[in-house]
Amino acid sequence: MSIARRLGIMIFCGVPAIVGGGIVYALTHGSYEAVFVYEMILLFLFGAFISR
Repeated sequence: MSIARRLGIMIFCGVPAIVGGGIVYALTHGSYEAVFVYEMILLFLFGAFISR
């Protein structure tokens, strides 16, 4: 996989991290723990996608 493709995937995964983190924060009434868990799940999925 080329560098450009990996960077594109990183940007594609970054948008849900930012927007989704805000949504999770709002839905859990300010729980940073829930946002941290959400971000770790996204990081795990991103790493699995990049490594294949």
